[in-house]
Amino acid sequence: MWEDSGEEGSPLVRWSEFADAFMDHFLPAKTKSAHATEFENLKQGNKSVWEYHMVFAHLSKYVIHMMPTMEARMHGFVQGLSPLVINEAATTALNSNMNYGKMVAFFQATETRKLKNMMEQEGSSKARSAGNPGDSFGGGRSAFRGGSSGPSQSFVQSSASAQPSGPSQ
Repeated sequence: MWEDSGEEGSPLVRWSEFADAFMDHFLPAKTKSAHATEFENLKQGNKSVWEYHMVFAHLSKYVIHMMPTMEARMHGFVQGLSPLVINEAATTALNSNMNYGKMVAFFQATETRKLKNMMEQEGSSKARSAGNPGDSFGGGRSAFRGGSSGPSQSFVQSSASAQPSGPSQ
C-alpha cells in the first residue's frame, strides 16, 4: 500500500520515514508522547542490564527520530546505565568496533562479573567476622581464647581475698 500511494518515479522511502508514517497512522499521538517521555526518563535503576536493554529496545521504537544513527542509540543506552557499569560503558562506547548488540553483551558480562565480585567480597567479610566472634568485642580479646572456661583471674583473686581465712566456728 505504501509503495502504491507514492508517485511514479519517486525515490525509495527510507525506513525511518516509513516507520514514522506507520507510527503516526496506527498509534495515537497521546500514547506515542507518553512512550517518548518514558524513554527520555529511562534509567537502569534496579534492573539488570538485560532488563534495561529490553525496555530500552521496546521504547526506542517510539522515538526513532531521537536515534537516527547507531552512535546515537549507543549514547542513549549508555546514558541510562547504573553506576555499576558506567565507567566501562563510557570507554567501550568509544570503541569504533563496537555496535549496540556487542555493547549490551559486554555490559551484561561486566555487570555479572562485578556482582559476583561484590558477593564474594561480602561473603569473605562475613566469613572473617563469623570466624572469630570475639573480635568485635573488647578490642579483639575473647573470653574463648586462652582455654579458660572459668571466671577471670582477677575475679578469682578478689573473691578469695574477701573470704575469711581459716575455719570459722
